[in-house]
Amino acid sequence: MTKDFDSGGIARLAGRLKGELVLPGDAAYEQSRRVWNGAVDKHPAAIAYCLCTPDVVASLCEAREANLPVSVRSGGHNVAGKAVAEGGLVIDLSRMKSRVIDERRRTILSDAGLTLAEFDGATQTLGLATTMGVNGTTGIAGLTLGGGFGKLGRRFGLACDNLISAEVVTAGGQVLRVSAEENADLFWGLRGGGGNFGIVTAFEYQLHPIGTEVVSGSIAFPWLRAREAVRLFWNFAVTAPDDLNIDGALFTLNGERMFGISVFHVGPTERARRMLAPLLSGAEKLGAQPRVARLPYRQVQTGGDATFPKGRRYFWKAQFMRDLPDEAIDVLLDHYPRASSSGALTVFQQVGGAISRVPVGATAYVNRDAQFDCFPVAIWDDPAEDAAHAAWVRDMCAALAPFSTGGVYVNNLGDEGPARVRAAYGVNWTRLSELKAAYDPDNVFSGNQNIPAARL
Repeated sequence: MTKDFDSGGIARLAGRLKGELVLPGDAAYEQSRRVWNGAVDKHPAAIAYCLCTPDVVASLCEAREANLPVSVRSGGHNVAGKAVAEGGLVIDLSRMKSRVIDERRRTILSDAGLTLAEFDGATQTLGLATTMGVNGTTGIAGLTLGGGFGKLGRRFGLACDNLISAEVVTAGGQVLRVSAEENADLFWGLRGGGGNFGIVTAFEYQLHPIGTEVVSGSIAFPWLRAREAVRLFWNFAVTAPDDLNIDGALFTLNGERMFGISVFHVGPTERARRMLAPLLSGAEKLGAQPRVARLPYRQVQTGGDATFPKGRRYFWKAQFMRDLPDEAIDVLLDHYPRASSSGALTVFQQVGGAISRVPVGATAYVNRDAQFDCFPVAIWDDPAEDAAHAAWVRDMCAALAPFSTGGVYVNNLGDEGPARVRAAYGVNWTRLSELKAAYDPDNVFSGNQNIPAARL
């Protein structure tokens, strides 16, 4: 039975924290309980803004003493708002911002509170980078623990594939260093297993020299040519070399439905243009005017921030796809015009490449065979429209389900039930549940896409 977080517990935690404890009734509480998705409206018992690992340990111990639900927040970008525990303690890492780059080894040791924009800002001072998402306000912690997509993924693998080591606070309050050599079983689980096994307070990543500029751009097609454009996109993307990242989306601009392709390449401009020539030529034959240029990498990385600002209402459902037959294109073009929101999208985020060449059992992340992560997205502002927009997303996702792999990216899951969480882990599920039993048998870390402990 949950005990109240009484005055004694509050006083103890407040006295132990170097950071700040925010409680209901405090001036900062309303803003502090909010996350990126404005549709999330949860009321935690307290929010502990941690400044260091001892703060995290103290917060976790006090929550366990009071039998409070625990959630962990870095960027707070999960669409279901998993970072905030209703009636529980939010252990917030967003003020933990240390970062140290070893230029010789091309590594970075970064606290868990960094956002993608902050991470890229640090590494790009030396022309270095690693795979790290597509939205500047996303936190590196949740992104990495779930796998970590990004435009560099096809060349360098997922964010978790570039993780060298981590510092972890276990459910019992122990601080561990994990790597391929130390606590290797836990290191395996952190790379894709989400926040199920502990609170990661620091990450060490391998970095790669990419310079500070990349070739990037977009191609927009009118709706009348959408069918041909989708086929052009898919046929080119599935045969593209690892150097290229090709994403697609159905979207609406100024009231006009369109299909768009975004391209990304790290390397010389002329090499990129040679690789892209078949796509650009095909686009021009369909009446599109490609806009491709050499741009700062950091600008490309934050290019979607205006589309996904904090505070709007969001709902999506995702699934992986290996192929897009004509029947699936029919579904797309039939269902997208029914979108209930002018801000609706249906996105195809490309994976594959280097991601697909990591053995399935090498990390907890398992969906290595996918070509694209497909997810319809609704974006709106009026709470009265919630049901209509969610219904459109569910309908679109269900209609595309026959063409999916059956797998799902755990970072794109909402509140969809245990079967969908299991679909995120496939053949790695049993090993993950056994790891959960070893490190968190009491399911202290349950405010996530939860993996229950195996009954050993």
